This record gives sequence, C-alpha cells and structure tokens, in this order.
Amino acid sequence: MLKNFFKWLLFSLLAALFLVWLISLFAPKNKNVEYGVTFSAPYAQSLGLDWKQVYLDMLNDLKPKYLRLSAYWDSVEQQKDSYNFEEMDFQITQAESHNTKVVLAVGRRLPRWPECHDPGWIKNLSGDDLKNAQYSYVEQVVDRYKNNPAVTAWQVENEPFLGSFGICPQLDKNLLDGEIALVKQLDPDRPVIITDSGELSFWIYSGARGDIFGTTFYRYVFSDVFKRYWTNYIPAIYYRFKGGIFTLLHPGKKIVIMELEAEPWTTKGITSTPIDEQFKTMSMDNFNTIVGIAKSTGFSPQYLWGVEWWYWMKNQGHPEFWDKAKLLFKN
Repeated sequence: MLKNFFKWLLFSLLAALFLVWLISLFAPKNKNVEYGVTFSAPYAQSLGLDWKQVYLDMLNDLKPKYLRLSAYWDSVEQQKDSYNFEEMDFQITQAESHNTKVVLAVGRRLPRWPECHDPGWIKNLSGDDLKNAQYSYVEQVVDRYKNNPAVTAWQVENEPFLGSFGICPQLDKNLLDGEIALVKQLDPDRPVIITDSGELSFWIYSGARGDIFGTTFYRYVFSDVFKRYWTNYIPAIYYRFKGGIFTLLHPGKKIVIMELEAEPWTTKGITSTPIDEQFKTMSMDNFNTIVGIAKSTGFSPQYLWGVEWWYWMKNQGHPEFWDKAKLLFKN
C-alpha cells in the first residue's frame, strides 16, 4: 500500500511539473531581450551625487534605449496648486534629444523608498479633497508630457497591490481605477502600465488593469523574518508559468520586467553600509546570475534597477557594474 502511495505521489508530481511547463509555453517569449533602466533624481541625491551629472552621463555613456522616470508628487507640487516641472522638463528633454523611450510613472506611490512621495501639505486633506488633489496632480503631469514623442507609456502607481512594502496608506482600488481611467482619457494613444511583485503576487488584480503588465525580479534580499541575507532560488519557469496564466486570461497583453534587481539590498542605506557587505546581495557574480535568469523568462524589455548605485560604485573604484550595464545596453 505504501509503495502504491509513493507511485501515486511521483505520478502527481510529474503531472504537476508537466502542467507548469505546458502553461509556461503560453507566456510571451522574446528571443532578443532588450534592456532599459530606472532613474531617480532624489535617490541619486541621497547618495551625495549631482543627479543631473549622473543622468547626463547615463544617457551619453550607457546609452539606454528604454528609461523609466517618475514624476514625484512632492517634487512636482511642493505647494498646493503650484507646479514646478523644472526637473522633469530637464529629464524629458534630454531623453528626447538622446532618442530614449520613456515610461513616465505618475501617482502617489512611485519607485524608491518610501514608495509614497507625499508633499507635506496633503497631511491636512482627507476623503474627496485628497482624491481630487491627487487627480489634479496626475492631470497636470499627463497634460504636460502627453504630446512629447519621448514618452511612450504611462505607469500608474508602483506595485499598488504590494501593501506589505513602503510607507503608504491602504490601497483604494476605486482611486487606482480612477487614476487609470483619467490617464487613458487624457492620453488615449499611449498604453498604461501596471506593476506588481514578481515573487509575492500572482498578478490577478494587477494583471486585469492597464494595457501592459510590469513585474519585478528580485533574487538577493535581506529577510526581515530570518534577519539575514536571503537568496530566492526561484527559476525562470516560475515567472513564465505565471506569464502563461496571465496570457490565457489576458490575450495580447505584453509582459515586461519593470524592475530587475541590479543593486544591493541594504537595511541601513548604501552610504551607511560597507561595500563588502553590499557585495553580499549584489556582487558582480550575483549581477551576472540575475541578469541571466531574467533573460530566460523571455520578457522584454527589462528595466535594470540601480544605475545611481553603479555610478556611486564607479566613484568608489568599482566601475565593473557600470561597464557591464554598458555592454547590455549596447546589444
């Protein structure tokens, strides 16, 4: 009887693996993966860098074809109804002159800690007043850049369903849907991207929204549960399996890797963490490994995360990450 049980167990395991493989075949597969990068001016500044110099060196030296930028609310509208687009104008204008295709992220929750980049004045708002203020900021951003040829897509919010990460209020799905509808109404010609965690989500709620789905791809992290550095030994087929389910549910929708880990995961910040410790989560070997596994997913383009850190490391006598990225963008 025990022997029959193990036979049944083995058969079930093989059947499950076959089903995973079969479903993964439905995921989009790009033979030639292209690479982009995410840039954050506030993050570059936090590393003690001149963000404009970093940005220009990135465009001139790395020459990325694809770029994700963020119109941070606390930068665009520091005072209520008073909009300052000087920084965004510089970034968009330079991207256009370098023929770089931009995904422009708008919303309250955008890339980089603390995720929600709130202007101080919204603390006095609540309910409809807060929602209307958020809609107004989104409308101003979209109206300003919707006719710029460099902007090829909008990202609305950043991983809005990942409530376990970031200093943000609880997700209001109606507000999210309202933002998506507003962006599409203001600019019906460009697609909307919605992002979600590649490791902690099955893309059910996020995948049903937007025109393009963007996943994250992380392998080397610090575990808050185990209080130590942790490697996610997740194979590429895991993402392709989810991509296959996604494609069956949403035929024709594109999947991209919007955030491909390429910098250390630290708990105290880069400048307060010794380089040897940073190498525990992002050494050159780890960089090559995660890029190789992500390439096997076939999702494209893939936006690398960490250009500000590569530049900082170059100044610390470690140009290898910057140089490796340059080779990726050249292909």
